[in-house]
Amino acid sequence: MPQLTEKIVRRGRPKKQADQQDTREALLSAGVVEFTQKGFGRSGIDAILKTIGVPKGSFYHYFSSKEAFGLAILARYRQYFEHKLDRFLLDESLPPLQRLQAFGLEAQAGMARYDFQRGCLVGNLEQESCQLSAEFQQQLVLTYESWQQRIAHCLQLAQKQGELVSSADIDELAKMFWIGWEGSVHRSRLLNSTQPMESYMAFFINAIRV
Repeated sequence: MPQLTEKIVRRGRPKKQADQQDTREALLSAGVVEFTQKGFGRSGIDAILKTIGVPKGSFYHYFSSKEAFGLAILARYRQYFEHKLDRFLLDESLPPLQRLQAFGLEAQAGMARYDFQRGCLVGNLEQESCQLSAEFQQQLVLTYESWQQRIAHCLQLAQKQGELVSSADIDELAKMFWIGWEGSVHRSRLLNSTQPMESYMAFFINAIRV
């Protein structure tokens, strides 16, 4: 009697679907790099497509416009940065204020690693906010609010552990942190030096510490 061979059916995404997802991811990754270097207005779709070898016609299969592409990039960057903040600010091996300082040190190292060519994508977009749509502006506001909540949580822990005065307005401090931090990132790019970021972090920590 002939031996029956069982056919193994491999499950997963169909190849075409997988290829489409990979192309979309490649577009978003290349877009993040371009936007962190040049911002939204100065970034060209053609340059992004050239870096990953995707024809222009294919771009509009994934995104209806440059703005739709920009909003998708902002959402991707927001998610990435939230995970980054959580990695540092939820690190229970360090006191709360040291967690914030550790985040700052890693950000400084990243600026130097990319030779001060990349800034904060959200900070770059904020500088162009007058030229962006209302939806774009709203997403920027929501992004900052999300990041501020994470800083506020860290500062609340610092307050409970006696590192901050009990009367400190945590939400206001979290807001002021991002206003100053984004400014220090821009200045660091201008000067090709992490010194502005170092100075701002030292100033902020010394100003709030008991």
